[in-house]
Formats: sequence, structure tokens, C-alpha cells
Amino acid sequence: MKRLINKRTIGQNYYSLPESNGGDIVKFIESSEYRTFGETLLIVRNTQSTKIVLDSSTTTYIKIKALTNVIIIPFIGKIDEEYDEILINKGACVEFFNTEGNWYILSSDGLKLE
Repeated sequence: MKRLINKRTIGQNYYSLPESNGGDIVKFIESSEYRTFGETLLIVRNTQSTKIVLDSSTTTYIKIKALTNVIIIPFIGKIDEEYDEILINKGACVEFFNTEGNWYILSSDGLKLE
């Protein structure tokens, strides 16, 4: 289990972010393609669209907040045992967990499966 660090208060709520597996805990992505490296949260912005590759060798859990259109693909396996990729539109957020060779969507808002 990941050790909780980086505690923050937002409004009336108190949050703790888990320690990462080697990458930054929170990373802002402003490029057309990015491969995960143990981050807990990616915020994708300032591009027309971005492709995020979920790398299970460095990442087991991640949230992705899209401030642009984002295509998410696993490096190995599928998403929810069915999809090779998903598209999330600007404003959407999706949470993933990797186990047994696949990525599973734990929660999302504004998700389009294609």
C-alpha cells in the first residue's frame, strides 16, 4: 500500500495524495503524446489533443484530468478487458487501476468509449 503524503485542504475537505512509484505525483502534460511514469495525477492542457500511453511497468494507479481532448491507450493489455483505447473530452476526468495485465476504469465523468 502506498504511503500518503502531500496533504492539502481544499474548501472544507482534507486530501492526501499517495506517494508515487518514481515519477512526479502530479504532472502537467502539454505535449501531443506522453507515457506514464508512476504519476498519481496527470492534468492534460494547452494542446489540441494528446495521446496518453498507460505504462503498467511504472504505473498501477492514475487519474487523468483533461483540459483538452485526450486519447488513452494501454501499452500492454486492454481497458476494462474490452477497449484498445478511449477518448475523453475536455473537462472530463477518469481514474484507472492496473491489475492482471489490464487497466480498469474505477470512476469517470464525461467518458466516451470508442
